[in-house]
Amino acid sequence: MLLLGKDQIITSHIRMHINGNLGILVLDRPAKINALNYSMLLELRDQFAVWKTDPKISMVVLRGNGDRGFCAGGDIKDFHQAVSNGNHQDFADLLSLEFELDAMIAAYPKPVITLAHGLCMGGGIGLASHASIRIATPDSKYAMPEVRIGYTPDVGGSHLMALAPGFIGEYLVLTAATFSGIDAVELGFADMLVEAEKFDEVIEALPDFAAMDAAAIAAGLEVLLGTFAPSPLISAQPWIDHAFSAPTLGEILERLDQMSHSAAAEAAAAMRENCPTSMESALQSVRAARAEDHLQSALDRELRLAKYLMYRPDLSEGIRAQVIDKDRNPSWEPATLAEVDVSSLAELILEPR
Repeated sequence: MLLLGKDQIITSHIRMHINGNLGILVLDRPAKINALNYSMLLELRDQFAVWKTDPKISMVVLRGNGDRGFCAGGDIKDFHQAVSNGNHQDFADLLSLEFELDAMIAAYPKPVITLAHGLCMGGGIGLASHASIRIATPDSKYAMPEVRIGYTPDVGGSHLMALAPGFIGEYLVLTAATFSGIDAVELGFADMLVEAEKFDEVIEALPDFAAMDAAAIAAGLEVLLGTFAPSPLISAQPWIDHAFSAPTLGEILERLDQMSHSAAAEAAAAMRENCPTSMESALQSVRAARAEDHLQSALDRELRLAKYLMYRPDLSEGIRAQVIDKDRNPSWEPATLAEVDVSSLAELILEPR
């Protein structure tokens, strides 16, 4: 660690700063859009643990450095190296740590304020959207794109998607579609919109709310600095609900194919490019999460699914096609929905093997 004055510490990719009663954590890997690796997750978990019992800290702020975004998720190239070289346990250990951190943020006894600008994907959503006060910018870009790389929604994403209105959660995880900060508020991934240039004003205002609970702090910040815009996804909910309420992937595609809506055709085309096994995992995972409405159960289930999928060829192949070679032409195994081992996924959804 490198000390930078009385109250500021920089580690490899995490900056920590104390400002009065505020503990401020900054993801500091801007060249990779703050993509998370094991050491970053460990540092975050340990610092949250320290500030949890520090009487001088009444609130914790988490934000990302750089113009491109809050956090692009996990470091996909690290994942590819682990599963390609047989180091699957390393990948599992990272996921266990990440999910522990997400659960810690969700249950934290002090208000946690997250400031999500730009890209907020996968593991970024795990950090940003389980906090007690979740701030996005109108043009933030959220996504859970795991089905594009042969993986499954994780970091409690299945729980969040299950709580979204109607069947928008199924639409987002099966198509890997991006949604804005405006949509994030309406879908339950964020609490309010604040322009990115006002994030420093948020931090300056927070000490005035020190004695208040999270709900009161959020209300005060929204009055002071918040903005509003209508959600495009909510306006699209009727056709999304019609298609994505179907019981199976095949029936969802049939309903999409029967629609004249151009967005329905785009959704069907996206699904046909995504990993069949991953889509089945995502669909079952979101629906199981909706039935339970319990974050820890969702995280436990996601870890079981991850440990199953990381040994399949699709994950390595998906990362190769989308991130390494970027040919956008993955060869999925199996290649069709009809060949997916639905029963094995269903067993993992219900209980660990």
